[in-house]
Amino acid sequence: MYSKIRDLFGGKLRGIVSGGAALSPEIFKFINAIGIVCVQGYGLTETSPVITVQSPGAMRIGSSGKPLRNVEVKIADDNEILTRGPHVMKGYYKDEEQTKEVMTDDGWFKTGDIGKIDEDGYLYITDRKKSMFKLSTGKYVAPQNVENQISGSGFIEQVVVIGFQRKFCSALIVPAYDNVLKRLKRDGYEPDKPYSKDEKILELIQQEVDKANKTLSPWEQVKKFVLLEEPLTIDSGELTPTMKVKRPVVLEKFEDEIESMYADE
Repeated sequence: MYSKIRDLFGGKLRGIVSGGAALSPEIFKFINAIGIVCVQGYGLTETSPVITVQSPGAMRIGSSGKPLRNVEVKIADDNEILTRGPHVMKGYYKDEEQTKEVMTDDGWFKTGDIGKIDEDGYLYITDRKKSMFKLSTGKYVAPQNVENQISGSGFIEQVVVIGFQRKFCSALIVPAYDNVLKRLKRDGYEPDKPYSKDEKILELIQQEVDKANKTLSPWEQVKKFVLLEEPLTIDSGELTPTMKVKRPVVLEKFEDEIESMYADE
């Protein structure tokens, strides 16, 4: 079976590098398991663009690998990833003010990403610095980390975690309706439309959220969620061209759905 999958890629593909966004552990393990080496890398346009990358035989799930030769990486006091070396740009063209915002006096570039480095030097990116929010309880949450855990389910397509200045985290979830419907029909159940309100679909997604919550800290766990009928898209203005969520747009567009989750707050 694996050889048939490899043939779909032309039969000569030996390896691929994933970048641009977090790769789910399930996809990472699957691609490597079928005989195609899949490694993850990390970088920005301002860093030419690679900072770290995994290498075959030295891969860790969820990690973006180790720095390239002559590239330095460290974590700032606020957990922002900083990098220094010949890969870093000289500055933004004719924009000294913006350049000063992202460069330290001793040449470190502020990536704007939050992360950590383990004891063996592997880098892990947990979120964008601007995406982090603080609950009303004082706890900080990196939403991308929570979203990655939940979207690892085959029954969930998209997740946007909410919680800024709230008591707990909630989420807008777009189920992978094709997979959900197949599962329920296999069990002899025919869902009613709108699917986002169907009790059995809600129960199935709740089970998947509960599984993800077990891997999260208590303050990161999603206590409530609302299902969306349609996926977030670029055309509707909810996603960037690189498929990243425009959080301000989503928060405004689904304000009523979000407030419904905090009605008892």
